[in-house]
Amino acid sequence: MSRFSDLQKNLFILAGVLAVIAALPLFITQRYFLGEIVLFMIWASVAVQWNVLLGHAGVFSLGQMLFFAIGAYTVGMMGVFFDISPWLSMPVGAVVAAVASFAIGLACLRLDTAYVALLTFAIVFMVSSLISTDAECFITEGGLCTPLFGGGNGFSGFGDLGFRKLLKGKWILGNYFVVLGVLALSLMASIVVIHGRLGLAFRSLGDSRVYAAARGMNRTRFHIIAFVITAFFTGLTGAVYAAHFRFAGPSLFEFSNLVFILGMIVVGGLKSTWGPIFGAALMMVLVELAKSWGDIQNSLIGIVLIVFVLLLPKGVAGASTKLFGFLKPKRKPSA
Repeated sequence: MSRFSDLQKNLFILAGVLAVIAALPLFITQRYFLGEIVLFMIWASVAVQWNVLLGHAGVFSLGQMLFFAIGAYTVGMMGVFFDISPWLSMPVGAVVAAVASFAIGLACLRLDTAYVALLTFAIVFMVSSLISTDAECFITEGGLCTPLFGGGNGFSGFGDLGFRKLLKGKWILGNYFVVLGVLALSLMASIVVIHGRLGLAFRSLGDSRVYAAARGMNRTRFHIIAFVITAFFTGLTGAVYAAHFRFAGPSLFEFSNLVFILGMIVVGGLKSTWGPIFGAALMMVLVELAKSWGDIQNSLIGIVLIVFVLLLPKGVAGASTKLFGFLKPKRKPSA
């Protein structure tokens, strides 16, 4: 019998991973690379939550970037219209995203998997179109007319986390550790869900939906719970994105962002615990190397997705587990 449970083991691993990321600024001092690590942590947080929803709960939703955008837009709107600090608006953005996910979940999650994917994607497309064409005027301070949802330009130039005044030229370090804190919360929540009772319920529903229903498990209820939890942390990540970049706009809804995050999950390993982190790191490196290639960059992401789906369907995490099992010495049967 193992001395530690899977939950405890993964929490210990989490502490080590966070310690390594926290120590990186001691060795990496260039602002550009620190900014890339911040972006990695943001996308990794989104990928981790989407993996919980898609890989473990079995909800084929394509609406995660909507909840990310809701968190970002909440920070942008509260900053531009009411001059509210991101420290106050970030948790509000997470709650608004969770509430929106509950309403969408009630409408979508009673359907079959393919229809859930289509309907959630349709909702994202509808919302992005409405925001891009928004022309309703909202008067801000100084008599400026700003569209209620930012229109095609979105929101920018609102208040930041305050580290530019506090830390001057090293302000990015303050943002770095705030984003790290959000990633830590997201990872901790995903580990507790995957290796706790909720994860057990998800696995039961995945193994035999009929048997689970006979045992009194309501599939829709558990899917809505997963939808709301993952939307909360995705919205919180979107909020910290807006606070860091001081921007929230229609570009957040772009299909390329959705494919990029999905690529992290597929490359890392669907249904794994740590796969999205590996996938996020590999995809960030790939995009960084292909930055000078222009539009070929998106084609390269598509090629990588195809290769992993066909040759490594369980991603890096699955391949490493298989390799570890192959290298592990076999126990000889006792006489």
